[in-house]
Amino acid sequence: MYDWANSAFSTTVVAALLPIYYHQVAAIGLEQNLRTAYWGYTQTIALLIIAVLAPALGAAADYAGKKKIYLIWFVALGVIGTGLLTLVKEGDWLFASGVFVLGYVGFSGAEIFYESFLPHIAKRNQIDRVSSSGYAVGYIGGGLLLAVHLAWVTTPQSFGFVDSSQASRVAFLTAAIWWACFTIPFLRNVPEPVRHSPSNTERGHPVFYIGIKRVMKTFHEIHRYRELFTFLVAFWFYSDGINTVIKMAAIYGTEIGIGRTDLIGALLLVQFLGIPATFWFGALAHQIGPKRGIYIALVVYSAVSVLAFFMSEPWHFWVLAGCVALVQGGSQALSRSLYASMVPHDHSSEFFGLYGITSKAGNICGPLVFALISHMTGSSRLSILSLLVFFVVGMLLLSKVNIETGQATHENGASIEK
Repeated sequence: MYDWANSAFSTTVVAALLPIYYHQVAAIGLEQNLRTAYWGYTQTIALLIIAVLAPALGAAADYAGKKKIYLIWFVALGVIGTGLLTLVKEGDWLFASGVFVLGYVGFSGAEIFYESFLPHIAKRNQIDRVSSSGYAVGYIGGGLLLAVHLAWVTTPQSFGFVDSSQASRVAFLTAAIWWACFTIPFLRNVPEPVRHSPSNTERGHPVFYIGIKRVMKTFHEIHRYRELFTFLVAFWFYSDGINTVIKMAAIYGTEIGIGRTDLIGALLLVQFLGIPATFWFGALAHQIGPKRGIYIALVVYSAVSVLAFFMSEPWHFWVLAGCVALVQGGSQALSRSLYASMVPHDHSSEFFGLYGITSKAGNICGPLVFALISHMTGSSRLSILSLLVFFVVGMLLLSKVNIETGQATHENGASIEK
């Protein structure tokens, strides 16, 4: 249900409404390519902040045994940042960027603690199914809310709004409320994992200090988890490409002249087509293995980045959105479950902190490269083509990962000492 909850932010705010609202309202008066570039810089700043915080926070949560408390604080930050988007008016691009950063840091920070529960609540043979199911449920929740928001912004007068801008601002508020309310089932029903006793050298120190110390030790010792480390580097690359597509697709489409209704409608297609596709990917992992499933997804993303360079008509955007829908949730779910299968249980938050920093630090590069190329060339077409590099390098590195060896290393007790 938490996937259902936070998908309100990832769909309505990150993927659909805010990029268009930013381009057409908040950044009005700026050159077209600068609107896209500034949105890319905003993504970069948000990702940089969470990349710095992620590993230490994860390790601190492992030490303190307060994963749920940390999750609550970051959900609160994200909900507040999302709610403040309601105040963004014409020309307020700097304020819009600032409150989006708050929302995104809250979203990403909470996700670290949420995902660290996975190896505690699912057995080895259940991880792929549970992870994929979570993403699928998230598609349902985010898709239902986005369908309502699409109706609001396309026919605002029918729902009592003055115009689509007002409808968008109310949509941001409802996304915040949705996120807060549907976090409650997770908090009520999922138990806090058992806390492991701190070492003698850790007793009496602040938890954030312990978190930083544990992260430094984890980085020092991670060579003992060679396959896990190789996977993280591969994930660093291909996740960067995937998340850049998610974050920049709508504003790229807006820049090249695709209308709001087509953009949001195609993104809505991603949500609902992604539901069966994600379940299918979870089942596929049992047949061919999660690694081959990720390969399939990355081949599709590579084709999308090339075809998007030539995109000019609304139906092109719909077709490419459909292709992304087939692999988006599955690639993310299989990456999460594959990583979880190699993570030491007693350091799950710590290692998912590394997973978070790998994802977020890597994701800094994609939007930044996208923004810089758009800024320098005056067009984003070369920006979208540049993402091909991230997918190809990611696939090459993933081919070096021996999953069975990585899982055996964990099972044989090669875990980080406290």
